[in-house]
Amino acid sequence: VRLQVQNVEKPLYRGTFHCFQSIIKQESAFGLYKGIGSPMMGLTFINALVFGVQGNTLRALGKDTPLNQFLAGSAAGAIQCVICCPMELAKTRMQLQGTGEYKLKMKNYKNSLDCLIKIYQKEGLRGINRGMVSTFIRETPSFGFYFLTYDCMTRYLGCEAEDSYVIPKLLFSGGMSGIVSWLSTYPMDVIKSRLQADGVGGVTQYNGILDCVRKSYHEEGWRVFTRGLTSTLLRAFPVNAATFATVTVFLMYMKSEDNLPECEPGPVIHQPSSL
Repeated sequence: VRLQVQNVEKPLYRGTFHCFQSIIKQESAFGLYKGIGSPMMGLTFINALVFGVQGNTLRALGKDTPLNQFLAGSAAGAIQCVICCPMELAKTRMQLQGTGEYKLKMKNYKNSLDCLIKIYQKEGLRGINRGMVSTFIRETPSFGFYFLTYDCMTRYLGCEAEDSYVIPKLLFSGGMSGIVSWLSTYPMDVIKSRLQADGVGGVTQYNGILDCVRKSYHEEGWRVFTRGLTSTLLRAFPVNAATFATVTVFLMYMKSEDNLPECEPGPVIHQPSSL
């Protein structure tokens, strides 16, 4: 977030690793965990919603094809925006608080919940949902590619329950799914972060998505839309590897116990490839 929204004329950070070092030096190791409260509150609900909607949508569509995997994932991505947008707004505001200060002079927000409450008191529901359209544009295709990639990878690698290498295969498939999903819509994530951070210092720069795209490109060139990509991908692989592998193994275990006889994970790994 800090790399995505920093002033190009007076940048505080030269890159991902310089940002990492500067935060530790100026704000201690705790600075790396700013804004962690909102993801901890929201990700459990988001993951439950995403995998539930994706699975049910896929069953409603009937045939398990790559297109239906993409459509089911896109539906899941669109619906979870109602939780994702406020969660990321609080995370962004918390992470920007005290940027570049060796000692935080003024603490506007005590925590993520306090952040959302103060935004609501000042700006109402519109403020809480700042960046909703850009979040929707980012999340809908992103989750489509997320589930499509995982489905294709698990089919290609042959992830069978009795395979002794099934866990490494699932981890690799999940990690690659996270990378593909982020690469597919990353420029919109930069725009979303800038819109949600807009007005933090008391000055509003952008009048909407198109205005943000135009001004960002005019002032900083095309590279602005890849700013912060390295740190995002470094995080994306292990996080999504663990997420997908855990969900798939859990559902495989439950199915083997006959507790969920009709329940199959989004990426169906027990039938021939539909490609």
